[in-house]
Amino acid sequence: MKLLFDQNLGFKLCQTCADLFPESNHVRVLGLSEVGDRVLWDYAKANGFTIVSQDVDFAEMAALLGSPPKVIWLRAGNQPTAAISALMRRNAGLITDFWNDDNTACLEIY
Repeated sequence: MKLLFDQNLGFKLCQTCADLFPESNHVRVLGLSEVGDRVLWDYAKANGFTIVSQDVDFAEMAALLGSPPKVIWLRAGNQPTAAISALMRRNAGLITDFWNDDNTACLEIY
């Protein structure tokens, strides 16, 4: 499973979660940190990514457009990268189940 971490999340998440989600990337690394949400959505769709964001806009797009791409909406508030990494690790099984569920476009994690 390939995760695409949004600009509002630390780029080091790619490293700290690499053992669980090895093909993940960050918008900053890909040069996409300044693009609009729809451009990022289309990039994720074309390249098989699941978007991980704290931004409600992607959750709303998932509700309107369906998947792909899938969206993981992190609702834990502003946290250090280590805390977000721990949240992702605690929910790795749930994330995998979500990825395998063709009927769900958005997963909210608190």
